[in-house]
Amino acid sequence: MKTLLLVITLLVTLPADNIYQFKITSIDGQTIDLSQFKGKKILFVNTASKCGFTPQYKELEELSEKFKDKLVVIGFPANNFGSQEPGANEDIKSFCEENYGVTFLLSEKSSVKGSDINPLFAYLTNAENPDFTGEIKWNFEKFLVNENGKLIHRYRSAIKPLSKEITSQL
Repeated sequence: MKTLLLVITLLVTLPADNIYQFKITSIDGQTIDLSQFKGKKILFVNTASKCGFTPQYKELEELSEKFKDKLVVIGFPANNFGSQEPGANEDIKSFCEENYGVTFLLSEKSSVKGSDINPLFAYLTNAENPDFTGEIKWNFEKFLVNENGKLIHRYRSAIKPLSKEITSQL
């Protein structure tokens, strides 16, 4: 019995070693198991509708369309920076579709830093990373994950989705 408890305790306390251990909720309320994207790269982006970087939605959509066979783009609307994502999920979805033609996956509105951080972003901001770790500094930071669910690059907000820094990794 002690061995079983030890095994269960270890399984509960081991940190995630890739993103496939996470599930997210889409902006429409559907549960999305990230393991369904095994074999594709994923670009996670914290987004906001009232930010100077908001026009990146257009490039994110283009990136998603151009590389759809090998990349999944997932936007995470967040109100953590300057209250630049004040709307409800329905408002965010409408804004993205009407203004930028967004068809890529959007999560429900989430927190990407602080005490209520989304567990996926807690993992991404602390995962072993060749670029940098730590809290997200602003909207539209990007996290590129490889086909095996491991973080390979993190990009600050000013790096555009169609930049060579990102597209050369695809």
